[in-house]
Amino acid sequence: MAVAFVFPGQGSQTVGMGKALAANFPAAAQVFAEVDEALGSKLSAIVFDGPIETLTLTENAQPALMAVSLATIRVLETEAGLNFKRDAQFVAGHSLGEYSALAASGAFTIADTARLLRTRGQAMQKAVPVGVGAMAALIGLEFDAAVAVAAEAAQGQVCQAANDNGGGQVVVSGDKAAVERAVEIAKTKGAKRAMILPVSAPFHCALMQPAADLMANALAQVAVKAPVVPVVANVLAKPVKEPAEIVRALIAQVTGTVRWRESVAFMADAGVTTFYEVGAGKVLSGLIKRIADGASTSAIGSPDDIVAFKARA
Repeated sequence: MAVAFVFPGQGSQTVGMGKALAANFPAAAQVFAEVDEALGSKLSAIVFDGPIETLTLTENAQPALMAVSLATIRVLETEAGLNFKRDAQFVAGHSLGEYSALAASGAFTIADTARLLRTRGQAMQKAVPVGVGAMAALIGLEFDAAVAVAAEAAQGQVCQAANDNGGGQVVVSGDKAAVERAVEIAKTKGAKRAMILPVSAPFHCALMQPAADLMANALAQVAVKAPVVPVVANVLAKPVKEPAEIVRALIAQVTGTVRWRESVAFMADAGVTTFYEVGAGKVLSGLIKRIADGASTSAIGSPDDIVAFKARA
């Protein structure tokens, strides 16, 4: 039974996530303390007690979701005997979740990951003035059809596929007017639904180039080790192992498509039958079920989930 561990991205955050883990397990509390120290602020207080408006700010949500994922991993290691090198065939994460996957597999320290994600969140927010860009979900169109819609909608502006989430769910991103055109065009091309998303910036498109440049500088100052488990990179939909390759993929990810459907299909084709979603929420578990026929999915983010994992292990 081959296993992969996957890590959620932005949108999975909720006030109180990880709080019970930190209260019950010293290994989890230590991760939150490490992140607070790395950032020089009490991010954990925002994670545990809100307000949600502050937690949802991109510069907070990104390191916060990583902290919850890594706290969960540390508890799995200390309480359930998880050994990544032995027990996982692959790891992967959705957008910022790729950083969580890299930290979990030993490529980055938790402190460096927290700082990188704070930088990434700030850079992505500042790359495009509020109101200039937008993102929209096109539901019921396969990826190639959604790409064609984006191309038709661009009309000299930026409009591109940002997330290929699988199950006929594609998110497009770019200039606000172009994305609005994409929503209307998609409805004429057979989309079941097409709607503008409540996001603060147009992630994963060419408008994010200033953020990609900033991340290139930030990543150049961080020590990157070879991960103990192959990390399936968003932009490649295949594993990366070499530090230089990891950095290139992370820089490309800022402006490139999150190829989640292909990433999950790659892992399933390589024999993975069991996927554990580590951290907040169950978004990826739902997507994986639509992509990989017969795959077993479990979300782990609470003390009860830890008990269930131990019972299976």
